[in-house]
Amino acid sequence: MTLKVYVESLGCAKNLVDSEIMMGLLSQYNYQLTNDPTEADIIIVNTCGFIEAAKQESIDTIIGLGRLKETGNCKILVVAGCLGERYADELLKELPEVDVIIGTGNYPEIIQVIDEALKGNRIAKSGDVDVKISEDLPRLLATPGYTAYLKIADGCDNCCTYCIIPKLRGSYRSRSMENILEEAKALEQKGVKELILIAQDTTRYGIDLYGELKLPELLRKLCMIEGIQWVRVLYCYPDVISDELIDTMAEEEKICKYLDLPIQHCNNTILKRMNRKTTKEHILTMIEKLRRRMPDIALRTSLIVGFPGETEEQFEELKSFVEEVKFDKLGVFTYSQEEDTPAARLKNQIDEETKNARRNEIMMMQKEISLKKNIEKIGKIYDILVEEKVEEDNVYIGRTAYDAPEIDGIVYFPAVCSLNPGDFAKVRITDALEYDLMGEMIYNESCEQVDNC
Repeated sequence: MTLKVYVESLGCAKNLVDSEIMMGLLSQYNYQLTNDPTEADIIIVNTCGFIEAAKQESIDTIIGLGRLKETGNCKILVVAGCLGERYADELLKELPEVDVIIGTGNYPEIIQVIDEALKGNRIAKSGDVDVKISEDLPRLLATPGYTAYLKIADGCDNCCTYCIIPKLRGSYRSRSMENILEEAKALEQKGVKELILIAQDTTRYGIDLYGELKLPELLRKLCMIEGIQWVRVLYCYPDVISDELIDTMAEEEKICKYLDLPIQHCNNTILKRMNRKTTKEHILTMIEKLRRRMPDIALRTSLIVGFPGETEEQFEELKSFVEEVKFDKLGVFTYSQEEDTPAARLKNQIDEETKNARRNEIMMMQKEISLKKNIEKIGKIYDILVEEKVEEDNVYIGRTAYDAPEIDGIVYFPAVCSLNPGDFAKVRITDALEYDLMGEMIYNESCEQVDNC
């Protein structure tokens, strides 16, 4: 009998790629994947354990789907990923509905552990965080067919004092360039048009494997793949953004003029206590250099407020920095006191009310900045990657090259001809909201010219 499997992937895109590999392995071994957890014989929850909110979401999801052991068909409940890596023994003890725990380095063993669980055994496999990245595993995309994440490395050596990732994912390990290019070509053959490069720190790609930074070379080679139209880079740490990388981004037309710079803060004292390998002055210099070389570049960042000891003066400095730089996209996290991290032992921990108030204050500032930037786009023409259609209104939804999927804004526009997900259309922006845009289509290859540019 063919068993049905449902996979719930939580957390970041790096986790999603791990889920896609597990789905690829399952599909090769006579398991049938389903999108309906109520009909699944086996449920896999690929968890996140980065911060407290993510841990709570993972626990709630495990408990919720675990009820299907009584109300659905579920026979085996698997907990994979970061939470399983971090709390394997505790989860098995506290959650009797869980049959299998599998850590971040053990997910390629998903077939074996399920086989054991079907024999009636409870299993926990974790601790192999520094295992060599498997280069030849199958992968079944969970993203729309026109876009895919391309994980170029795993783990992290930065050791920021607030972060548990090195303990959950191991040391920094690059994939071979040959294997990445082989996978990229395979994705292109499947119809993928947008590649999104991810790692805990993409800028350090190759340093461990080749002894030098190889991201610029990798990007140039990816741009040579004919069917790939957009190449997007996420998670670039500013301390190792080289002139070569900036030049490569500026010169290669296929590379989206979009960069994710996780800077976390601007105050030099806090940056030092975070063990960030940069300064406010360096960050500002890097941003100026990026914008001078690529005037239209969209910069995204993430900030942490309420780090232990953050004073009102330091928070005001961060606000001034946000107002000065005017990031195109910005997210704010409140500091999460994670056990087994150096920052958790620091004095002057800040209360949740203050942290939340500081986050909300900066997000309100960013809302105004984002609206002003979007208003400046009115009248401009962009290539839009079509993602879906709102049937009742004959309105399509898509993204510009300056917007990453799931986290950034979208563009709404009516069309005079039928479009499909993955098509590109030229759209003139006609109106703006804080984060999203409205427009009118002026050109598409299938219906040619609609209006004069």
